[in-house]
Amino acid sequence: MAPGSIFNRIFKGKEQAPETEYLEIDLGKEISKKTKVIIRPFILKQFDDVNKILEVLREGYTIALIDIKPLKSKDIVELKRAVSKIKKTCDALEGSVAGFGENVIIATPSFAEIYKAKEIQPVVDKGFSSA
Repeated sequence: MAPGSIFNRIFKGKEQAPETEYLEIDLGKEISKKTKVIIRPFILKQFDDVNKILEVLREGYTIALIDIKPLKSKDIVELKRAVSKIKKTCDALEGSVAGFGENVIIATPSFAEIYKAKEIQPVVDKGFSSA
């Protein structure tokens, strides 16, 4: 190769690369299968049941309704560990966790938010009478 040919390629333009064929991928097909939201009930009987709940939450399409009563009546320390693990995972997924009654918690991934009403203070009668 002559020294002038490198100079010519740099300043006059590069040789054309052979034309490459591209394959179009339709990503919409795979996404459409998972667009439905699933609300799935779980029963927390032991600490190990948390792993299945977390696995489903990480998929991102499931809202978990978790009955904690069996574990609550069995071992309160294990229940606290389980709820803490669910809460940490939901926080990492930017999801939400909330109690619903005394025996159910709801865990959601990032696409859903749980409405949490602020406690309303009762109106106190300050001596006004209607008579």
